[in-house]
Amino acid sequence: MTNRIPQEPVITGSLAPEPKRRGRKRTKKRYFTEDTDAAIKEYLASSNQDKRDYIFKTRIHYPFYKLAENLIHTFKFYYTEVDNLEDLKHEVICFLLEKLDYFKPEKGTKAFSYFSIVGKNYLILYNNNNYKKKKQKADPLAADEDEGVLRQLGRDERKQEIKDFIDYFTEYIDKNMFIMFKKDKDRKVCDAINVLFKRRENLEIFNKKALYIYIREMTDVDTPVITKVTKNLKKLYKKLYQEYIETGHVKI
Repeated sequence: MTNRIPQEPVITGSLAPEPKRRGRKRTKKRYFTEDTDAAIKEYLASSNQDKRDYIFKTRIHYPFYKLAENLIHTFKFYYTEVDNLEDLKHEVICFLLEKLDYFKPEKGTKAFSYFSIVGKNYLILYNNNNYKKKKQKADPLAADEDEGVLRQLGRDERKQEIKDFIDYFTEYIDKNMFIMFKKDKDRKVCDAINVLFKRRENLEIFNKKALYIYIREMTDVDTPVITKVTKNLKKLYKKLYQEYIETGHVKI
């Protein structure tokens, strides 16, 4: 398959700012719409490359372009090998195009969510690799300042990524608990842990021992049972998180 990416059209005209208009503030126009979802489905359903190229050029390229632009500026992925951010956007679009055939709309995953995660993960690796190169050449003090910003960015982004994943994780447990655990006391512990995951933002307990006591009070189950169920859930967590990183969703 040849991935032919149409270039962004050149915009002509005055760049002078227009005078502010009074009145009601307009909402931001969506760029990833229902038509984008439909276009992606049509693209995937077709085996005709010319038709695929036309669908991509007329209905998918612009949403991908805006998605790449927003990811770059929202998360400040500015450590690049290119002089112009337009070139970086083009690289992201090429990568998203390569991943189009991996997207499975029948699984219920939203295209915007999937390609946001895929694009973000690509830019994280790209950004981190280029940051390492810059750090090898940069003045140590300047590099330390950059690293502080990068760490904070990584923490904020990581929090959102974990939050999104845990939403998938708790839904998976709700739907598969009776398959995963055959004994009633195991299911009681699993359900209690899942409830804690769902209420994580309201919890004031962060000590492991205190959490064990809290679960034991909720379930009236001995600690060895809690430990056994926790270990199983920990393995499941790692497995599903790997799936989430690779595909952008968890198969429920």
